Amino acid sequence: MQDPNEDTEWNEILRDFGILPPKEEPKDEIEEMVLRLQKEAMVKPYEKMTLAQLKEAEDEFDEEDMKAIEIYREKRLQEWKALKKKQKFGELREISGNQYVNEVTNAEKDVWVIIHLYRSSIPMCLLVNQHLSLLARKFPETKFVKAIVNSCIQHYHDNCLPTIFVYKSGQIEGKFIGIMECGGINLKLEELEWKLAEVGAIQTDLEENPKKAIEDMMVSSIRNTSIYDSDNSNSDNDTK
Repeated sequence: MQDPNEDTEWNEILRDFGILPPKEEPKDEIEEMVLRLQKEAMVKPYEKMTLAQLKEAEDEFDEEDMKAIEIYREKRLQEWKALKKKQKFGELREISGNQYVNEVTNAEKDVWVIIHLYRSSIPMCLLVNQHLSLLARKFPETKFVKAIVNSCIQHYHDNCLPTIFVYKSGQIEGKFIGIMECGGINLKLEELEWKLAEVGAIQTDLEENPKKAIEDMMVSSIRNTSIYDSDNSNSDNDTK
């Protein structure tokens, strides 16, 4: 097969008629390197620096750069503060009853607070604590705390445990009291996540209630069993 870049009279004719593409010119490596360096030079050096590096390199920039740096530094600082605010929690913390007011009722405005009142002798409470610990990592912008119920409320009945209260700006926005309201003894992590998302405490990426699929399956099973029993009954009547 003939090389389309070969310098022949026939190839020149084909190029003139547009049958062959224009001949590829050899690339100048030096020219490419110059273009690359020029492109890199267009990026200001401070745009690659951390706040600490900017502080150390202040003497190396001229007045025009310093003005741009101040704007850039302020932008980076605001981004850093926003990230810190968003990720200020990230764990399920243990509190005592005398911390309840400061940590929960008087928590920072507009911060969602989820508190679990529990007793370690109740297996369901331990399960809820495991789930909340994982959710606290997934949703660090929400405050997750737990407290042994006796330290907060004396003589609280075991039938009411686990108890989950959801607060925002000092007001209770949601509550789940007892095993059934919390989701049952076989509570899955996604089911608890959905419950907390429904009251607004977290922004879940779940698209629908995880328990709905199980409920639909149970309804379908009951319906099929009912149809099967009905068919058997009719069959028995026909044989009589």
